[in-house]
Amino acid sequence: MSNGQPTSDRIMRLITGYWATGILGTAASHSLFTHLEDGATSAAHLADRAGISERGAQALLDGLVSIGLVELDGGDYRNTAEASAFLVEGRAESLSGFAKLKMGHMGSLSVLPEVVRTGGPLTDAVVEVADNPHWEQLVQAIAAQSVPVAKIAAETLRLSEAGEISILDIGGGSGICSGIWLELNPDARATQLDWEPINSIARRLLTERGVADRVSYIDGDFHTTGFGDAAHDIVMYSNIAHQEGAEDNVAIFAKARSALKPGGTLIVSDYIVEDDRSGPPFALTFASEMLLKSRHGGTWRRADYHAWLTKAGFGEITFQSTPSPTTLIFAR
Repeated sequence: MSNGQPTSDRIMRLITGYWATGILGTAASHSLFTHLEDGATSAAHLADRAGISERGAQALLDGLVSIGLVELDGGDYRNTAEASAFLVEGRAESLSGFAKLKMGHMGSLSVLPEVVRTGGPLTDAVVEVADNPHWEQLVQAIAAQSVPVAKIAAETLRLSEAGEISILDIGGGSGICSGIWLELNPDARATQLDWEPINSIARRLLTERGVADRVSYIDGDFHTTGFGDAAHDIVMYSNIAHQEGAEDNVAIFAKARSALKPGGTLIVSDYIVEDDRSGPPFALTFASEMLLKSRHGGTWRRADYHAWLTKAGFGEITFQSTPSPTTLIFAR
């Protein structure tokens, strides 16, 4: 607002928001945040280290300053605290891979007007198939988002002190949650249920983490594959519910309850909106992603999860916010 009158500044920034995606994704592609963290302080330094043009380096630095990821200090460039924490390569919570992935997705938004009109994705836009090469990039790119969430869940449930527990990770993707929990608890064992191509990725990544000897895999579709009866102390359902409809979520929750030992806990991790759909912003925005890429998914309300879990037989249901866009649900 200027003198009480609206201005177009924020709308212009929203219209050109894809510039930020492109600048951030390109900077990540050329490891600029890593080079800045390692002491590069100018466009010339970055150009030399990244093997890019000095003109290109300067344009990226200007853009990164504008979106608040790089700052100037006496003429020298450096990462902001956020960029240092979440965009430097090699760190467990680095989102640089996700930034590169989403830059590649910008073109897919061009069909959103048609998708909104029809109420679902175009046939070639659906990603929910086992042999989609999309998974190789996606499951690794989103793993970093699950690191702090998995640690919070472990702390809440005191998993490091839980002894010989059995964990079932439904649609576990990269296996990051199981990997973190097995590192914290040397007596725990985990089973991951996912499509074979995704389990192959998890096998590789969990071998690198040194916990592969305590992980088993079930290659299959969690919609049709059994979870076992009273077999597990923990069942994890992370970043799956948003791509499923109400009936499938209820069915999976019911199977999860049957798979839990007495006193066991189902953990649901997802982007969840308030009951009046007033927030939070990330989860609300993510609804369009689900419209674009899933047949029945969405960003579901806390009330939806509570109703589904109750229908599936759970009696104690608690929600826990995290510093990330993710909300945790614990159901017993």
